[in-house]
Amino acid sequence: MRRTLLLLSLSVSIASQAQELCGTIADRCEKHITTQYIPDGQFYRALLQGDEQAEFNLTLFGGTTYRVAACSGESDGILVFNVVDKDNNVLFSNKDQGNAPYWDLAVTNTIDVRIEAGLDPTKAGSGCAVMLIGFKK
Repeated sequence: MRRTLLLLSLSVSIASQAQELCGTIADRCEKHITTQYIPDGQFYRALLQGDEQAEFNLTLFGGTTYRVAACSGESDGILVFNVVDKDNNVLFSNKDQGNAPYWDLAVTNTIDVRIEAGLDPTKAGSGCAVMLIGFKK
């Protein structure tokens, strides 16, 4: 009984620390969704280690410009993200832009996409990944 209680206590403590860490990253990331953009109201979060990737599925509507902000760690440029279509074609990668912490995507036609996010292995071995999406007013 005592062992179970100790494990439960450790699990709650670790989860609490992860939420606090992700909250700090989310606050920093939120600054990239400027007043020109309306946030979609979601905080996309994942805890990553090594070469793990998080995936988020979205529908982007034609005639809209979206801002995707991606953050991890204590500074910008740690999270690499790709926007991929249903045929697995990479439509955008921030890796080609020096791991830019945000990017504006102008969408001509409505499209279902998957956003893949992972840590830059040269900058972080583990951490909380946070993505935010807004659309231009």
